[in-house]
This record gives sequence, C-alpha cells and structure tokens, in this order.
Amino acid sequence: MDVLHKPVMVLEVLAALKIASDGTYIDCTVGEGGHAEAILDAVSPTPRLLGFDLDAAALNTAKRRLERFGDRVTLVQGSYAGLGATADGLGLGGISGVLMDLGLSSLQLGTDERGFSFARTGKLDMRFDGKQDLTADAIVNTWSEQELADSIYRLGEERASRRIARAIVRARPVSSSTELAKVVAGAAGRTRQGKVHPATRTFQAIRMAVNGELENVQAGLAGVVEALQPGGRLVVISYHSLEDRLVKGFLRTEASQCICPPETPVCVCGHEPTIKLIRRRVIKPSNEEIGTNPRARSARLRISEKL
Repeated sequence: MDVLHKPVMVLEVLAALKIASDGTYIDCTVGEGGHAEAILDAVSPTPRLLGFDLDAAALNTAKRRLERFGDRVTLVQGSYAGLGATADGLGLGGISGVLMDLGLSSLQLGTDERGFSFARTGKLDMRFDGKQDLTADAIVNTWSEQELADSIYRLGEERASRRIARAIVRARPVSSSTELAKVVAGAAGRTRQGKVHPATRTFQAIRMAVNGELENVQAGLAGVVEALQPGGRLVVISYHSLEDRLVKGFLRTEASQCICPPETPVCVCGHEPTIKLIRRRVIKPSNEEIGTNPRARSARLRISEKL
C-alpha cells in the first residue's frame, strides 16, 4: 500500500481556485495526486484535470489514486513548461485554474536510492526525471570548486558556500547522500537555527541545479498566464525564499501597468497587465496544519487571476 504524501494547504487551494464542475484545471506538479484528488472531489459533477510530473514513480502513485475519476483525468510525464500546447493538443479548451506546488513529495524524500534526503543513505542522484543525464553525482564529483560554490550560494543561499565547495572537492569521490551530508556539515558548522541541519541549503542547491528548477518555474509561469482563460486563477505554493521571490516578482510585474525603471520620468514601456493579484500578502499555513503536517511550515501561497 502506498504511503501517500499529505498535500499542503488544501482548503486554501480549493478556495483560491474556485472549483466549478464545468472547469478545467491543471496541476503542474501532480506528485502523488493529493491536491488533484481534492480538486476532483470538490464539486459534482467532477471537473476536468490535467496533471504533469517529471517523476515516473510519483505519477504511477497518482494514477492509482485518481483512477476512480476515469476520463476526467489526464496525466502526463513531463515538464509543465509546455502546458499550454499540451492542453491545446488534448482539446481541453480554456483553462479555469492552475496549481503549481513546488515542494518535494514524501515519496521522493523517503526513497533511499534517490538521494534527496541527507538523513538516508542513497546514491547521489536527485533527479525528478530518471531519464535525464545530469545527476547529483556529476555535480558533486566533477564540477569545479568555483562552480560548486557559486551554485550553492545562488540556489541554496548558503553563506558558507566557499568552505563547503572546498570541502567537497577535497573529499572526492563522494559516493552517498549521507557521506555528502557529513562533509557539508563539517564545513558549514552549526547553523543559527538549531533545528535546521547544516546540509539543508546545500542539498537544496544541488537538487535545484540537477533539475533546473528555477528555469522550469520561470518558463512555467509565463506559460500559465498565456494558457489561462479570463478569470482563471493561478495558485502557487513555494517552500523557500528563492522560489517565492521569483514568483512574487513575476506576478507583480504581470500585474503592473508600467514596468519602466523608477528613474524614467514618463512611461515608455507600453506594458499592459495580464493578471490581477487577489491579495498582495502571502498566505501561510495555519498553526493547526503545521502541528499535524510539519512539512507545511515553510509553505507560502500566492494567488492571481487572469484579466
């Protein structure tokens, strides 16, 4: 029996998407199907749903979880960056709402051999899509010290990135996730947040580099705005500041009447807003949810609507 991932902020997601029976919804990161199941169960008759995921194992779990909805569900293994073309090819018409949940699933963290967790011994893989060439092993054991330091600093926002990169290069070959965590912890030292493992930011950076996560988010956001019908909602859940800043910046730009530099005396950009922000302040999970699902504590939800 599958141990299913517990989706984050389900009630907030459903309220934000305004689920309707005649609507078509896209779950960009369907994972094990938790949010998708909630969307499909929200109203009767059941709406249509298109789900994307790079992870074949997670997608297989989602297929089993969602099979009772029959042809109301279409699942695709691949990147959500091309979601508009896929939706058009399936004849789905206007898209009523899109969810982007940018977090890892329990399945990914709990599968030892995939190396996502520094608490479990596994090979240095970290790929969402097992068919792609780039792995964590290639980054850890072949990238230059400068490349490692730059990536760990940029994607992990890790201040000790240079020390960590130097320690990794000296420890080569590094063969497992727990070995990498030990090397990183020795170089990073104790963090100010006592509950945060010192390897957390480095593992985040390597995983994001392996999967091109920021690039996918940027491409995906642009594709979503184009695919949504007027009045359609975009809901994004991010889990760390780097992604949330990217999402926040994109949405504010798309909602702006003018994107000229501040020093420009008269608007010359001709920019027209494509969305409106439903609320400017980020939505955070309740204390009750964090108490029952600790992985929700860093979730940040933002909502916008297509004009």
